[in-house]
Amino acid sequence: MARLPRLVIPGQPQHVIQRGNNRQEIFFVDEDYQFFLQKLQAAGKKHSCDIHAYVLMTNHVHLLVTPRAGDGIGKLMQMLGRYYVQYFNHRYKRSGTLWEGRYKATLIDSEQYLFTCMRYIELNPLRAGMVTHPADYPWSSYRHNALGQPDGVITPQREYRRLGKTGAQRQSAYRQMFETQLAEKTLDEIRAATNKAWVLGSDPFKARIARRLKRRVSPVPRGGDRKSEDYRRKTGIKQV
Repeated sequence: MARLPRLVIPGQPQHVIQRGNNRQEIFFVDEDYQFFLQKLQAAGKKHSCDIHAYVLMTNHVHLLVTPRAGDGIGKLMQMLGRYYVQYFNHRYKRSGTLWEGRYKATLIDSEQYLFTCMRYIELNPLRAGMVTHPADYPWSSYRHNALGQPDGVITPQREYRRLGKTGAQRQSAYRQMFETQLAEKTLDEIRAATNKAWVLGSDPFKARIARRLKRRVSPVPRGGDRKSEDYRRKTGIKQV
C-alpha cells in the first residue's frame, strides 16, 4: 500500500526523529556531534526551518522544527542526512546506509504540546540513564533554552518567547517546567504519535487539521459506529 504524504503545514511545529540503521550508533566522538550540529544549523537556514529543540543521542536524533515552507523539513533532512553520511563514512572508513529508512515526524499543537514535546526531547538523556540532570548533557538544546547558553541552531518559538519579557525570565520559567517528570501516559502518547505520523494535540486541534488537510490525522477509535454521521463530522472525513 502506498504511503500517505507527510502531514505538513507551514508554520506548524513538528517533532522529528531519525534513527541509525538497526539502531546502530551514529555518533562516537565530540567531532561527530559538532559536525552534525553545524550542518543542522546550515540546513535550517537554507531551507527556512526554525529549530526550537534538539537532542543528539548515540544512535538517534530528536528535533522540534517549524518549517516556513511545505517542503522545508523534507529538504532539511535530506541535506543533513547526505552531508552527515558522507562525513561519517569517510571518517570511519565504511560505506552503505546509515539511517533507518525515512525520518518519522508528527505535527504538534503548539499551544497544548509545545513545551511537553520540548521536555520530552531534552529529557531523553535523563531517561536513558546517561545523566542525572538535563544540563549535564552537552548535545541538547536544554542549556540554551533553560540557561541561556548561546546556540546558533536554535530559534525560539513564539510560545517560548511568551514565557517572559527578558531572556532571564523565559529561562527561569522554562527551568520550572522540568521540576516534574512527564507522565508515562504522556510519553506513550508522544511516541505513538511520532512513530505512526499522527497529529499530537487536543481533539479540536486534530479536527481542524483533519478538515484542512482532508484526511485522517489520528487513529480510528476502537468501538462505536465508525461510519456514523457524528464520527465523520468530528474527524472531518467524508464517506466515499
